Amino acid sequence: MQISSVLHDEGISRFKKVEYVRFPLRLGHDVFTQGRITPQSEDRMMKLMLAYQLLMELHEVDDFMACSTSAMREAANGQEVRDHIENRTGIHIQIIDGQKEAELVNNVVVQSLGDGQYIHIDVGGGSTELNLYQDRQKIKAKSFKLGSVRLLEGKESKNAWLKIKEWINQNVDYSQPIQAVGTGGNINKLFDLSSKLTESSTSLEEIQRMRDYIDQFSLADRINKLQLNPDRADVIVPAGDIYTSAMRWAGADVIHVPDLGLKDGMLQLLYERACRKKKA
Repeated sequence: MQISSVLHDEGISRFKKVEYVRFPLRLGHDVFTQGRITPQSEDRMMKLMLAYQLLMELHEVDDFMACSTSAMREAANGQEVRDHIENRTGIHIQIIDGQKEAELVNNVVVQSLGDGQYIHIDVGGGSTELNLYQDRQKIKAKSFKLGSVRLLEGKESKNAWLKIKEWINQNVDYSQPIQAVGTGGNINKLFDLSSKLTESSTSLEEIQRMRDYIDQFSLADRINKLQLNPDRADVIVPAGDIYTSAMRWAGADVIHVPDLGLKDGMLQLLYERACRKKKA
């Protein structure tokens, strides 16, 4: 959860982070192995949403938006859990599909692109969204059932890797250069640990090197020696495999990591909604 205030300076509006709380529920562990959210996970999720509700009341937020992605949309009881939480907390959770998820992320990512061809790779726990841009215009997009938690659990959909490779081969224009853009917590961490080309970019070779370096450590050593959060330590290597594979298939040697994601797209949407209300 991120709470932001809007600052206005000489006609330019920007967001200032006021509060940020991250808690790993790991709903995908239940859903990708059992097909539903367990009572224990629902109880933890309820407690988390109650905590978020109190924080929003304390900060007197004007508007909010709550979204859930692949785990909730695939859970047999996802709607039921969502309704229980809304009845108890008043927080309405939108269970969004892969297309809507990609759209929200794209609305902020596109602002960081230059001219030319880019492949945007967004890896979550249960899905990977690929978007192809030409001169800052999105020309192709596809969501795949391949994510870091799903890979960790060995529950990726049949031929998922092949489907990604085929989509890239069919849609990338190999006659011109291409660069990658990466979003998601795992690429942010890999980028933080890597040597940089610029303030916001590094090479495929460097991401691969860091992925291989982390893979040498046990889970305990990743947590204690590399100081990775437990919920990051186990999924960062499979996530790295998705980023590097997609880059290699696309022919992208450089990846830009703008540190943007779904929450930033949600904030942008809330701000646009507030502006429309003000004009009305």
